[in-house]
Amino acid sequence: MKKKQQQQHHSSTDPWTHVAPQGGAPPGPGSWKRPGSLLPFLRFSLRDYGFCMATLFVFCLGSLFYQLNGGPPRFLLDLRQYLGNSTYLDDHGPFPSKVLPFPSQVVYNRVGKCGSRTVVLLLRILSEKHGFNLVTSDIHNKTRLTKNEQMELIKNISTAEQPYLFTRHVHFLNFSRFGGDQPVYINIIRDPVNRFLSNYFFRRFGDWRGEQNHMIRTPSMRQEERYLDINECILENYPECSNPRLFYIIPYFCGQHPRCREPGEWALERAKLNVNEHFLLVGILEELEDVLLLLERFLPHYFKDVLSIYKNPEHRKLGNMTVTVKKTIPSPEAIQILYQRMRYEYEFYYFVKEQFHLLKRKFGLKSHVSKPPVRPQFFIPTPLETEEPIDDEEQDDEKWLEDIYKR
Repeated sequence: MKKKQQQQHHSSTDPWTHVAPQGGAPPGPGSWKRPGSLLPFLRFSLRDYGFCMATLFVFCLGSLFYQLNGGPPRFLLDLRQYLGNSTYLDDHGPFPSKVLPFPSQVVYNRVGKCGSRTVVLLLRILSEKHGFNLVTSDIHNKTRLTKNEQMELIKNISTAEQPYLFTRHVHFLNFSRFGGDQPVYINIIRDPVNRFLSNYFFRRFGDWRGEQNHMIRTPSMRQEERYLDINECILENYPECSNPRLFYIIPYFCGQHPRCREPGEWALERAKLNVNEHFLLVGILEELEDVLLLLERFLPHYFKDVLSIYKNPEHRKLGNMTVTVKKTIPSPEAIQILYQRMRYEYEFYYFVKEQFHLLKRKFGLKSHVSKPPVRPQFFIPTPLETEEPIDDEEQDDEKWLEDIYKR
């Protein structure tokens, strides 16, 4: 009885059906068959096969485009960012890489005595506020570089953590010439004669930060040179008041070529070309608030809230300390001579000013533009109106900022 029950149980659970062959012959090896209900899963039509192959082809084509374009399409990046806090990503892979702002590489090759001290101080505050990498240099007195020095500096800048903003007094560098990614440039210039006068008197008498500032800065300057009348310097054609010393702003935009330091059309045109091709913005110091406003709109990751910080009374108090003292106005005859000696500088200045006002109009900022006068009208700021930078070539940037923080 037990043996019969076991045979019945075995036949009821066996997924294979036993079919006896015709003629009463015992079942053979070929007499076992799969149930008919499972057979449809093993059938494929030509249309199903074609669909599978087409899907595989589309997948391979998409993968190829992915690799050729250097990464995933934009919508996948957005989706990945949207899922950034998903526990699924925590369990199945790393978090998405940091999404960098555009541009993520900015260079401010600041021109001396053109408001750079004010902007550097603002950048210190903004880098802490927004978390970008502010890269400065320990070299403050070398704007012209050899080929090897250019390569070394470009290498050091390019390897900085992004997003970065590099700032130094240095003439324009062409990164692409040495195989690097060309960054976005920004800069600020001012009326050429005003820049010259600011530098002339600052070298002799310093600024409002200390009575002995000028003695520390130019200890070897003889007394007769320190108190040299500005009109005599210009009219008697002293080296400090003539070319090539007066050809100062254009090389910052022309570049490192030796001809960039020679006053003339070649350097002027090359400087204009570089402004159009490599500079996001070149502002005018006389309209500094509008410069900061445009920087905030063009580069919000770096300059967001810069105007409100600039207008803060505490910042204005610090900025006013860098105004040059004992500045006097040369005679009309001396100014006219300076204007003639700096005609290329003025042509570049008016070119930049026109471009700057064009940007302002596009953003709805009003500019009081008048025809260039026969001779420039010079704006001599009072200590409470315009922040002056320290001259570019000899002052230690880091030390001055440390002094400010200590206060």
